[in-house]
Amino acid sequence: MIGIPESFPPFRARFPWWGPDLQTVRNHVLHDYAELKAWPAEAFFFPMESGDRLSASFHRPANDRKLPTVLLIHGFTGCADSAYVLATARHLLESGFPVMRLNLRGAGPTRSACQEMYHAGRSEDVRRVLGDIPRRLTVNGLAAVGFSLGGSVLMKYLGEEGTVTPLDAAISISAPIDLGLATQRINAARNIVYHRWLVSNTKREWLGGPSILDNQQIEAVRRSKTIYTLDDRVVAPLNGFADADDYYAQSSAAQFLDGIKIPTMLIHAANDPWIPVEMYHAVDWSTNDHLMPVITPSGGHVGFHGRGGRWHDRGIVHFLEGLNAEACMPMAAD
Repeated sequence: MIGIPESFPPFRARFPWWGPDLQTVRNHVLHDYAELKAWPAEAFFFPMESGDRLSASFHRPANDRKLPTVLLIHGFTGCADSAYVLATARHLLESGFPVMRLNLRGAGPTRSACQEMYHAGRSEDVRRVLGDIPRRLTVNGLAAVGFSLGGSVLMKYLGEEGTVTPLDAAISISAPIDLGLATQRINAARNIVYHRWLVSNTKREWLGGPSILDNQQIEAVRRSKTIYTLDDRVVAPLNGFADADDYYAQSSAAQFLDGIKIPTMLIHAANDPWIPVEMYHAVDWSTNDHLMPVITPSGGHVGFHGRGGRWHDRGIVHFLEGLNAEACMPMAAD
């Protein structure tokens, strides 16, 4: 059943962040949650088969409650230092969860260590990272939270792995589980400012360090004016897809949802200006009891700025602690 579970507190937008756009842009104009100095970071690096190297930062909570480590996976044109990642990390640490913030391939601090870049179908990177996380960090369990594109990659990975995954639970926030529909929406006239911003950031990522791009592909990046063109001329051919449509068809997470075999919550706002809620309504959720779709009427894209803080952060803790109470994860009681 799609909706907000009765056990969850209702989402109520906090003044003045009303409407989908203000909810969405708040992450980029105010960084009042992004303070982690109280939890010093331990650096980790994850080598990929191609020679690229991903990086992550691990934080321990002040009080060891024997709770699982939570891996945070950022979204499109983001990194482990994105405001929404830092905010969720802080909330989890304050709640007693160890946290690892991951930079996907070529994102943020990993840009200089990677010739290739992350994309929505690159679930093998998540697989590699999860397999390489030191056992000492996961003795109390392991969960993952993916934001936007990071959530889509996480859902794809879970569907491919089934029961083989080392994860005990997972959560996605505002994930574009149908990439074709998401691209159509971002191309809409009402999203022109968002679209230009994403294209600019994507170009900066591709051109900001070492690269496997040839001169023709570099020029394609520079000349591209849409996400679709970048996907069609650069991402698809570099990663073995026929074109952008083939990339979207093979990489969209919706087709992998039936394969997920661990407790998984998918949070999404019906008024998300980037990701149309129709892609969530198109899923037959009744076929997989492991999935828990949580659709709110409002909240924007990775927004959910409400009374009492960021609603989805409270939802993550509520979900994971609920699994602890039901003994569905190897968590210790408080």
